[in-house]
Amino acid sequence: MPETNFTEKIIPVFGAILKVILLLVFFFFFICSLDILISAFQLIGGKVAGELFFDGSIFYNPLASLMVGVLVTVLVQSSNISISIIISIVSSSVLTVEKAIPMIMGANIGTSVTSTIVTLIQAGDRDEFGRAFAGATVHDFFNWLSVLVLLPLEEITSYHYHLSNIIVKSFKIKGGDDGPKLLKVLTDSLTKLFIQLDKKVLAEIAAGNQEAKNKSLIKIWCKTFENVIFSNVTVPSPENCTSPTLCWTEGNMTWTLMNTTYEENIAKCKHLFVSTNLSDSAIGLILLPLSMLILGTSLIILIKVLKSELWGPVTAMIKKTINTDFPSPFTWMAGYLAILVGAGMTFIVQSSSVFTSTITPLVGLGVISLERAYPLTLGSNIGTTTTAILAALASPGNTLQDSLQISLCHFFFNISGVILWYPVPFMRLPIHFARSLGDITATYRWFAFIYLIFCFFLGPLLMLEISLAGWPVLLAVGIPMLFLLFMLLFIHTFDALHILPSWMTSLKPWNNMISRITGNRTTAQISAFATDCFSCPGTGHSLSTRWSREGQTNQNKVSEKFDDSEVIADKSQSGI
Repeated sequence: MPETNFTEKIIPVFGAILKVILLLVFFFFFICSLDILISAFQLIGGKVAGELFFDGSIFYNPLASLMVGVLVTVLVQSSNISISIIISIVSSSVLTVEKAIPMIMGANIGTSVTSTIVTLIQAGDRDEFGRAFAGATVHDFFNWLSVLVLLPLEEITSYHYHLSNIIVKSFKIKGGDDGPKLLKVLTDSLTKLFIQLDKKVLAEIAAGNQEAKNKSLIKIWCKTFENVIFSNVTVPSPENCTSPTLCWTEGNMTWTLMNTTYEENIAKCKHLFVSTNLSDSAIGLILLPLSMLILGTSLIILIKVLKSELWGPVTAMIKKTINTDFPSPFTWMAGYLAILVGAGMTFIVQSSSVFTSTITPLVGLGVISLERAYPLTLGSNIGTTTTAILAALASPGNTLQDSLQISLCHFFFNISGVILWYPVPFMRLPIHFARSLGDITATYRWFAFIYLIFCFFLGPLLMLEISLAGWPVLLAVGIPMLFLLFMLLFIHTFDALHILPSWMTSLKPWNNMISRITGNRTTAQISAFATDCFSCPGTGHSLSTRWSREGQTNQNKVSEKFDDSEVIADKSQSGI
């Protein structure tokens, strides 16, 4: 009996230890797969991103600069890389710091696309997907709302520029060593076996180096040696000679002796594609599905482990430490502590995309509330700027001032956004918008793809084209759009939605149309599409209610079908 009791006690302990190990291992794979995914996007669209930056026509148009910042960061999947490219452009005197600030704001918006993509893996469960999507898009709404306020303010007052300039001029800061890599040391040991990229190529393309366009982003040589030799070189005239005694003429050419530096390759890198003849795009297209497969598998296993026997204690522990507020009158301090935690964790993992993509599944599982995920995300935004500041401090003397000032502009933009949208509870609009969008995508999952494509690709591209066409075109398009937005807000405020056709106030008719195309509807439902589109709904429903799960009276809901056209019903009404 004692042996049996001992066995019964020890097996659960070993099981718990095994699950903790599984969590750590697949969390490691999850982070590594995100790094590989980012590299894949850089290989596919990195050169296009660099050329976007070098289009001189955008530099003096703040809206175009903003959209380029968004698009480039979406293409390279990293705001740190975008900021590095911006720094290289400024350092080459192609662009001033003041004109680069809208690009920095755009880079801040584009970095949130990664966590939004990660939520699609949880689309199998509607409630889980809705919560996860809300947890990811709270970052989007914070960034877009901050830009709506701070970009016009910056254009009028140059507030970010002057504040950062005062700080840079006030302190005599010298360049130092590279910042600590922390968790990067662990993840690089695996990701560098798959792929290694030469980030200098993107910076050279952005700075207008035509030769760099023909270079590959794949890093071939990891160990090089710079050698200086005294060699014969031609100069335009004798005045350019290093010394009159070291100058001679042969025919029409003038020669002199001069120190020349050349780079000697010593050792090749060790990764899968170091000796390949494939193009950058081809390698990117190979790594993209591979990284998505590892990412999806890791996330699914992480969720399965969390939902197993380990779920109870882990949930209780996380909820107790993250979601619980401090006792009154210090309740307000919990959110600010979460901001500090988000900043600290992002500093450790060296990437806001990795941190937000990690907490998003936990929001979907209900482990972290949306109210707590919001300050964690704000902290992550601040944390990624500290990484950029450390990188700027490691810059050489000729680029140190510009690098540091751009990094400080990025920092003050995020701090200003936090001041705008967090301290006053009713100003926490990103939470309300994200929750409404989460409800919509939980019911109509296809809308998540529409949102993702329009918000990060088609929308910025359209705005870029309109802004580059000139102010007359921008005003001709912008004024009607603002008028339409004002009318929608007016109609919604005075509860007059019944005067509009259903397709303008609800996604249900669009869902019917998509179901008709995909063949998921019955004949009766297909025939009802036209009626749904042009019927005028009754009063009594707000826009957010109409676009969320219609007819629900409580949070306990079940699915009657497993396709996108399923009807969400209350348990009390379905007889379950």
